Amino acid sequence: MPPTAPGYPPYQRYESQRSRPSQINRPAEPVPSESLTLASGSGDFLLDPPSSPVPAPSPAPDSAGSSEATSVTAPPSSVPTVVPSQPDRATAWVAVVAADREYFTTMMARSGPDAQGLYFPAFSPEVQLPLTGNQITIGRRRHSTGEAPDIDLARAPEDPGVSHKHAVLVQQPDGAWSVVDQDSTNGTTVNLAEDPIRPYTPVPLEEGDRVHVGAWTTITLRRA
Repeated sequence: MPPTAPGYPPYQRYESQRSRPSQINRPAEPVPSESLTLASGSGDFLLDPPSSPVPAPSPAPDSAGSSEATSVTAPPSSVPTVVPSQPDRATAWVAVVAADREYFTTMMARSGPDAQGLYFPAFSPEVQLPLTGNQITIGRRRHSTGEAPDIDLARAPEDPGVSHKHAVLVQQPDGAWSVVDQDSTNGTTVNLAEDPIRPYTPVPLEEGDRVHVGAWTTITLRRA
């Protein structure tokens, strides 16, 4: 069991076949004999809405039948309005998912002749996904079971270098995020680094950092 860096929330660890070929066009690891249920990625809970102020009571009619109007002042409400507090870590973040030609060119140069069958997609619109909950899974949907990660890179154009359970974005105690590689087939790199990050080891991310997975996919973290 690899050690977990202190100070980070727990993250879900997936079992892996630990086959790590160097070719980025190698298919992801085979489906294990027993399926694992993916986390929904949501650890949120709902807060009750603020209580409504108690309306002021209506003036009671004069029992003596006096023609003079009696001025009645409503007492102040004893029930305060409850406003749920917002924690400091509630800063909104988004993940910008895009096909990155610079990263693709770098991967092609490293892989050599083994990657000649890969081509950069002609059309791949940028997608922005809000980061909600404490963990965001990255990978590809299993068409046989329908299991899908939070960031599903099986959408067209499907990135063939992404494992079904590739990496996880984990929220840190201060509200920022870190990335954890799940011992993926082709690894995970950050900011075009030459070496992939170590599996099961959280790597803190700053705003604007780029997480590279598969053959051409880059996920950039930004504050909303």
